[in-house]
Amino acid sequence: MKNADLINRDLSVLWHPCTQMKDHEWLPIIPIRNGKGVWLEDFEGHRYLDAISSWWVNLFGHANPDINQALARQMESLEHVLLAGFSHEPAIALAERLVSITPDGLDRVFYADNGSSAVEVALKMSFHYWQNTGQPKRTRFIKLSNSYHGETLGAMSVSSVDLYTKTYKPLLMDTITVPSPDCYEREPDVSWEEHSRLMFQHMEQALQQNAGETCAVIIEPLIQCAGSMRMYHPIYLTLLRDACDRYNVHLIADEIAVGFGRTGTLFGSEQAGISPDYMCLSKGLTGGYLPLSAVMTTEEIYNAFYDDYENMRAFLHSHSYTGNALGCSTALATLDIFERDKVIENNVALATHMASAVESLHDHPHVGDVRQTGMVLALEMVSDKRTRTAYPWQERRGLKVYQHALKQSVLLRPLGNVIYFMPPYIITPDEIDLMANAAIEGIDLATRPHA
Repeated sequence: MKNADLINRDLSVLWHPCTQMKDHEWLPIIPIRNGKGVWLEDFEGHRYLDAISSWWVNLFGHANPDINQALARQMESLEHVLLAGFSHEPAIALAERLVSITPDGLDRVFYADNGSSAVEVALKMSFHYWQNTGQPKRTRFIKLSNSYHGETLGAMSVSSVDLYTKTYKPLLMDTITVPSPDCYEREPDVSWEEHSRLMFQHMEQALQQNAGETCAVIIEPLIQCAGSMRMYHPIYLTLLRDACDRYNVHLIADEIAVGFGRTGTLFGSEQAGISPDYMCLSKGLTGGYLPLSAVMTTEEIYNAFYDDYENMRAFLHSHSYTGNALGCSTALATLDIFERDKVIENNVALATHMASAVESLHDHPHVGDVRQTGMVLALEMVSDKRTRTAYPWQERRGLKVYQHALKQSVLLRPLGNVIYFMPPYIITPDEIDLMANAAIEGIDLATRPHA
């Protein structure tokens, strides 16, 4: 079978996500036959290094033998059963493990299907908590500018990236937006910590003015991933936890993209030494195998829903595949790898190698920023380095880098003018060099005057 055969079949029936389908009149879709480790292979034998972990989900490589075995074993006994009135060992075991590894106080686990669904659960649960505790005026949420929390309506309501939300604004909840602590915007000679502290005054003011009507603040710890991989200092989270306590407002940590080691610690919240009231988990939770998400919360919040049936205080939210046994088993296998292989410790060397591999770009005339938090590294292309003037989005410079990288056997999927690395943790130094060289060459080509 040839790539063209699959492409023709695909274009006759499929509508791809986050895609202008007309592009595929000239930009070929790449059908993948198999994956192994960090590599994907198409139907004609071309290989691609998966530098973005297939949309940030794959932690330990494609066709990982340990996760494969766990999935196969589970398939032999139970694939799925409803989690209302029933239970199963993988769901219980995974909940126990998540309680043991997440920040203190997150003692209850509510399963959902994917990241956006987890955010919806957290938003509804926070709103419902205040209803159950006699504070019905709390109906709003505070979000950061440049934030992204998913593409269902509730998740979009607490997101701020216009590319994803602008069209749907008439359908969205009214929320309060606070300027992001994004350190790309800091003044020259201002440290990340100082800038993050300065930016917190906006959040303090918003909470002071709106606490009585606010359910929760929702935040992506340390990295605003879909918001062009913009990053900030952990001190912002420390200050935010303190302020949420003072104003009696919930804190929702969306760790869907940054959890499970991406920031250099198992969870981004750890670097600030905080425990949120809700923690949303997905993506890497199953090692990139199956859709599964979890919302961690506190015993106090759980108890606000615990009552006699006739009082109608239960949290009546459900998904058909809640706590799916196959998904829970792959998640348990993923957590086993973290424990056995000392992944967080080993990633320190990989992150250091990524930084050194792109060292030359610090002096590139059209790279305005080289930033990194743990295993996430981002390179921001600009038309003017001194003023950090962005290239017009219509020029699609990032797409040129994507096309060049594919020719070099590397899958990069830029966010506008931002090229980023978020590879599986089993990547080798030589593979990092290949990934970096493809990005460096691609940026050189894409930033030429007539590119």
